[in-house]
Amino acid sequence: MSGSSAFESWTNSDLIELIDQHPLAWVVSGQEGFAATPLPMLLECDAEGRPATLLGHFSRANPQVARIRADPRTLFLFSGPSGYISPELLTTTRDWAPTWNYAVAKIVADVEFFEELADEALASLVGKMEAGRARPWSPNEMGARYHQLKRHIIAFRARIQSVEARFKLGQDERPEVLGDIVTGLGKTGLAQWMRRFNPRLGIGN
Repeated sequence: MSGSSAFESWTNSDLIELIDQHPLAWVVSGQEGFAATPLPMLLECDAEGRPATLLGHFSRANPQVARIRADPRTLFLFSGPSGYISPELLTTTRDWAPTWNYAVAKIVADVEFFEELADEALASLVGKMEAGRARPWSPNEMGARYHQLKRHIIAFRARIQSVEARFKLGQDERPEVLGDIVTGLGKTGLAQWMRRFNPRLGIGN
């Protein structure tokens, strides 16, 4: 997807990876003042691999559930890797101002609650977060307690209506400055995303 600047040029793969690595979103409702809840989300794609829906769950006791039932249009704010970039990292010049690099996404989606979706939502989230662990946990290990706790949540699927994302990751920097920054950041997630959006760095940087 192309935007008005280099920071707003991204692909579906970029968005999918951002949410996969940073699934916690602020879920925001705006009727009669704002209400917001941080929730882990799973991004679901259609048959063509395009982002289509978000899968998650609320506590039934959360008053935001009633707000969303009244007006399903909801805002999801995802924040990926970010960090202050200091001139200290530069070896080639000091004539450069500090900045902040980041990757963020704003998704507007229509939320629909489903009573029968709880098992799928919980199993999908746990499966994703436990993948690759030496002793992955599954909900069935809770026994009867799982069903007791499940009664206190309500699952939802949110159909995506629009996406705005901004990946400010050094695309506007001079090559020597960009190289210094990425080298200085080391093996951090922010450095990895800067490499992703700046193929001119080359594999060796």
